[in-house]
Amino acid sequence: QRRSLAPSQLAKRKAGDEDEEEEEEDWQPPTSRKRQKAAGEAESGECYRSPFRKPLAQLTNRPHCLDSSQHEAFIRSILSKPFKVPIPNYKGPLGLRSLGVKRAGLRGPLHDPFEEGALVLYEPPVLSAHDQLKIDKDKVPVHVVVDPILSRVLRPHQREGVKFLWDCVTSRRIPGSHGCIMADEMGLGKTLQCITLMWTLLRQSPDCKPEIEKAVVVSPSSLVRNWYNEVEKWLGGRIQPLAIDGGSKEDIDRKLVGFMNQRGLRVPSPILIISYETFRLHAEVLQKGSVGLVICDEGHRLKNSENQTYQALNSLNTPRRVLISGTPIQNDLLEYFSLVHFVNSGILGTAQEFKRHFEMPILKGRDADASEAERHKGEERLKELISIVNRCLIRRTSDILSKYLPVKIEQVVCCRLTPLQTELYKNFLKQAKPVEELKEGKISVSSLSSITSLKKLCNHPALIYDKCVEEEEGFMGALGLFPSGYSTKSVEPQLSGKMLVLDYILAVSKSTSNDKVVLVSNYTQTLDLFEKLCRNRRYLYVRLDGTMSIKKRAKIVERFNSPSSPEFIFMLSSKAGGCGLNLIGANRLVMFDPDWNPANDEQAMARVWRDGQKKTCYIYRLLSTGTIEEKIFQRQTHKKALSSCVVDEEQDVERHFSLGELKELFTLNETTTSDTHDKIKCRRCVNGHQVRPPPDGSDCTSDLSQWHHCADKRGLQDSVLKAAWDAAVTFTFHHHSHEEQRGIP
Repeated sequence: QRRSLAPSQLAKRKAGDEDEEEEEEDWQPPTSRKRQKAAGEAESGECYRSPFRKPLAQLTNRPHCLDSSQHEAFIRSILSKPFKVPIPNYKGPLGLRSLGVKRAGLRGPLHDPFEEGALVLYEPPVLSAHDQLKIDKDKVPVHVVVDPILSRVLRPHQREGVKFLWDCVTSRRIPGSHGCIMADEMGLGKTLQCITLMWTLLRQSPDCKPEIEKAVVVSPSSLVRNWYNEVEKWLGGRIQPLAIDGGSKEDIDRKLVGFMNQRGLRVPSPILIISYETFRLHAEVLQKGSVGLVICDEGHRLKNSENQTYQALNSLNTPRRVLISGTPIQNDLLEYFSLVHFVNSGILGTAQEFKRHFEMPILKGRDADASEAERHKGEERLKELISIVNRCLIRRTSDILSKYLPVKIEQVVCCRLTPLQTELYKNFLKQAKPVEELKEGKISVSSLSSITSLKKLCNHPALIYDKCVEEEEGFMGALGLFPSGYSTKSVEPQLSGKMLVLDYILAVSKSTSNDKVVLVSNYTQTLDLFEKLCRNRRYLYVRLDGTMSIKKRAKIVERFNSPSSPEFIFMLSSKAGGCGLNLIGANRLVMFDPDWNPANDEQAMARVWRDGQKKTCYIYRLLSTGTIEEKIFQRQTHKKALSSCVVDEEQDVERHFSLGELKELFTLNETTTSDTHDKIKCRRCVNGHQVRPPPDGSDCTSDLSQWHHCADKRGLQDSVLKAAWDAAVTFTFHHHSHEEQRGIP
């Protein structure tokens, strides 16, 4: 038994040492070596205790007795002090919630619905005092309020869009249907609206729990990284999306399996961002589970219900579908049906029923040669279609952006063919067999090839030089028309009307301003010519086409948009990067050749006039006068007029062309300054002369053989085109600003 060496204990034991020695004489507990050593030290008189340790004194004083009044006053003084969390600078709530303890009383919304500027998506019905007593407190619906970090940055039209999207995906607009189409024009912030929708659904609902667990964003491959950056930008790290933009099949499958296996109210990565191509290749993995919401960016890629991408997405187990497309009608109404059918199956019937009941009467009524009865029937069916689709489609035009962005001036520049181009064009029309086939109503592979050859010829004779050398159909004997000693190794702008105009535009822009220019073409061969021209003129440039990796695209776009970057020109393939890219570093864009699909051109031309743009934007659409390019442009106008009726609900849209006129592709009109202008019956001109004089004070009738200006005053405020006029470049142009984007300029 170990004894205490405290002084008080030693004093007690000292008095009774003799008695203890007698009692413990018979038995002694065994001692260890350490205790024997300590005992030996004690006997020798050595002590190893700390000199700083003071002996304890016996406590003799006792507390004074307090009367009851003093005691109560002392306790009240303690309780009157508020509780203070023992953490420096702590400003959190005090005592409102306890960990692990369920809150008592009615449930509440995640954010304050009565805060100034709050965006309330759902407001529960007001309960009477009697109903409040009867209702189960765990089933009381609550407000759904958009997170203030997002509602503070949403513009008025975006707040309206978020409310529309939420009503659609929660089946409040169309009972039993959970899909919608976000059809705002380019630049109106469709991405931000959809991010707001996802964040709200992932965090709250009227039932005081998340509406969905996971969401999938499917986009073109060039926009996967852009979506990831946008989520990071607006949500500030509050959520960790999973973006898949490359990797081996096994690696992608592993990531997708991990995403689909996530469960619970707070999954680690609730948003998957994936490209259409990757989704199609790995659809089996994603179809094994369910997803709360799917968003299809640039959703017009689903215009054909027969392709594999459409079928793979349609088989995804999700009721809520949002399709984003600034151009829902591109070519015909059947493609429009495919988009509506994808988001809300069955509201327009089957494809055959839609074609019989809607498409055929509407198209007949839209023809310039339609009878009065056909027009009346077409208008009735159009109104019926609009009334059905408008319940799940929201559309705002870019007119809204005029409040936030600088002016955009879009100009259609009709460029005369050079003598070499004219001779090659006429020679082709004489020889090519597909010309007769198309006139008979037949379309073959050779017909499509002939159309491509003519489009390339309009760009530059160098693009069909190899066909002339090999004497392919339509180009036999054409090699002798080229100048002696001609070589494709160097670009010669004077051999192409459009290339000559482009050379002037770039030279004037470079010498008179610090503006940057985006050059867009449908052909990589044309981009090759642009490169040769830039090298000859010593312009710094970057190029984006289908051969560039996704990661590298994002880097060069970011670098070009930097004000300090030295690059003057951004060359863009409309097929590879025409959708979704933000090129606000430039404020001039040249659309070098038209596409049959007006949506492709509209998408490409919207790259510079976007949020963040500070300068006046100039869009130049180059067309070769009297050629197939004007026919393509007229066809675009016909399609956009149909879109204006169906999507934009415009009244009295002009019927500019008949279907018969649009089929006359293989002709060349050498006597006109603009075939399109002749057919639209321009009201600004009388007998081929402009009623109002040009704003620069010159006589508009002085040289009508080379010039015809059909524009308002803003047309010649463009210093680049003024300089081109002064340089006597032989081309004509028409233009319209952003207030007049729908229909023919």
